[in-house]
Parts: sequence; C-alpha cells; structure tokens
Amino acid sequence: MFKGTYRHKIDPKGRLPVPAVFRRALGKAGEDAVVVTLLDQCLAVYPPAEWERLEVQLRSMPAFSKPVKALTRLLTSRAADCELDVQGRILLPPTLRQAAGLARDAVVVGVLNRFEVWAPDSWDSFLRESERLLDDASFDVQWPLPPPTPREPGPEDPDGPPRPQGNPNR
Repeated sequence: MFKGTYRHKIDPKGRLPVPAVFRRALGKAGEDAVVVTLLDQCLAVYPPAEWERLEVQLRSMPAFSKPVKALTRLLTSRAADCELDVQGRILLPPTLRQAAGLARDAVVVGVLNRFEVWAPDSWDSFLRESERLLDDASFDVQWPLPPPTPREPGPEDPDGPPRPQGNPNR
C-alpha cells in the first residue's frame, strides 16, 4: 500500500503534509485519519484498519509474557489518533515529534502497510547502517528473483502425467 521516500516540511504548528500518493491510498480505503506511534527512531503511521490488525496480533500473543507486555505498552501508550485536515496534513503531537527528533524537515517513507516519519539525520544514519548490515549478511536471496523451476510431479501429484506402472504383459 505505501512505498517510496518523500521529503516534507513540518509547519510551526506541527502539521505534516501526507504525500499525495499516500493520501490517495488512504482515501481508497475510506480512511480520513491515522494512528501515529513511536517506533524505533521514527513515527509509524498506520491506517486505522492496519492498527486494528496490529491490536489483534498483540492480543493473540501470550498476555503474561514480559516482552509482549512491554511491546504492547510501548506501542499503545505512545499512540495518538490523528485526522487528516482538508489540505491532507496530520497534526503530529509535540511529544511524539520530540521523541522522534523531528523539527522542520521530515523524511516520509512508505513501508508496506504503514508509513514512517523520520528526522533526516536519523534516516540517513539508518540507511548507512542498514546498507552495511546487508553487505555483511549472507542471505540466500537472489534479486531479481530467478524464474520458477519446473518440478517433477510425484505420485501424490494428481495433475502430473500418468506414470507407467510396470509391464502389464508379465
């Protein structure tokens, strides 16, 4: 749903213009508000339906697990409902802006089911570190993805060609 990187200015009142492509995606989903929370070094911005999915996932985890309780408390205690105004901006709460180190400039990054708002220096640092990690990692991932290899149908594959069952004349 959300992809790409955009640079925007936060106005003196703390309003951030949501990129037009993100506004269109929200509009198609019938959303005129978002849920904003602190995540790592940035603000994570979820459409309400995606936030509800996250809540369902959190509720399905072991309720008395210390890490689950900590994650749930951190995400939900910092969350704020923010409406899009008629100009397509969201008012970011001052406490969240401060916690993410946001001042005037912001980098807005699409991350599939959410978008994130980063302070430019934090984003640049994250990119450098992530690229270094990817260079060092030995993932067995090829890009672009290779074409699928044809598989041999087995006896359990009813769609495969029939296999001879031996010599019927014996």
